[in-house]
Amino acid sequence: MFEELKKILVDELEVDPELITPNAEFVNDLKLNSLDIADFVLICEEKFGAEIEEDQIHTILTVQDLCDYISAHA
Repeated sequence: MFEELKKILVDELEVDPELITPNAEFVNDLKLNSLDIADFVLICEEKFGAEIEEDQIHTILTVQDLCDYISAHA
């Protein structure tokens, strides 16, 4: 799951692959803005078939948080 998310971040959002670790925070470490995050969420929902509830988005801070969420809800 981590490698798939990393590929999306690199290919779709042009994030430097060296910055992407399981503990990397989307805003502080990867420098994603709210539009980037919205795009990323939509791509992940389509790819993995896991709807990410709007009230849950604010609790998903790191790449690992998203891995865990998708694994639990896909």
